[in-house]
Amino acid sequence: MKWAIDPAHSQIQFAVKHLGISTVRGTFEQFSGTIEEDNGQVASVNVDIDVNSINTGAAQRDGHLKSADFFDTAEYPTASFLLTKFDRVGTDVTASGELTIRGATHPITLKGDIGGPATDPYGNQKVSATLETKFSRKEWGLVWNVALEAGGVLVSDDVRMSIDIQAAPAV
Repeated sequence: MKWAIDPAHSQIQFAVKHLGISTVRGTFEQFSGTIEEDNGQVASVNVDIDVNSINTGAAQRDGHLKSADFFDTAEYPTASFLLTKFDRVGTDVTASGELTIRGATHPITLKGDIGGPATDPYGNQKVSATLETKFSRKEWGLVWNVALEAGGVLVSDDVRMSIDIQAAPAV
């Protein structure tokens, strides 16, 4: 069975420490993806993210994140994830795959849980997943930073990403 991610009921969020004391959070508002099952087991997951849809709640910061200092969306408008391995114990899952940002592809592992299938009030089947990971942004060429006078840097290297998706049968 093939499932399509429902962006109206899904989110891809990230969080990065700023000045070493606060956390800046953001979302990617446009993305699409599919999940394929084979005999009830997840066989593939493909997700494409429109990096230009980044939203941190501050237009000036979003513009800087889209620039060549960070995502370089003029050259690399899309980030993607391709599943390479999926392990499930009950509702707990580990999804390993290849994350591509700025044309660089590296392995990443997300952990979380899945739900469903369930039937909505209209008789439609749904499945869900909540997954989290932490990775070094420098691995993907996101190296811009400013050294702080008191020590440390403006933007942390560590990025925390959380994904909440709901999917319905693909048509």
